[in-house]
Amino acid sequence: MHIQQIYVSYVKGGGLLAQVHFYVPERLASELRERAQANGLSLSWYVAKLVCRELEHDWPDSYFDTVVGGWKGDPLERPPQGDYETRGSL
Repeated sequence: MHIQQIYVSYVKGGGLLAQVHFYVPERLASELRERAQANGLSLSWYVAKLVCRELEHDWPDSYFDTVVGGWKGDPLERPPQGDYETRGSL
């Protein structure tokens, strides 16, 4: 198995946070490069976004602007739900 070195520099909010160096099999390095290119990102930026998504426990930037309250169609209405069913006791 051929191992490929990958260097990642990640900048968030204008300041350099960290530079990471790691090794992955060549097939994974190729897949990372392809996915980064498909998303219009540099390899470093793409890998940094993957790592942040996996490790940060926070809502993504602009989540509440685009998801919550982001509905652009007619107002949603919940129809009447009827009466609760009666179930036997356990």
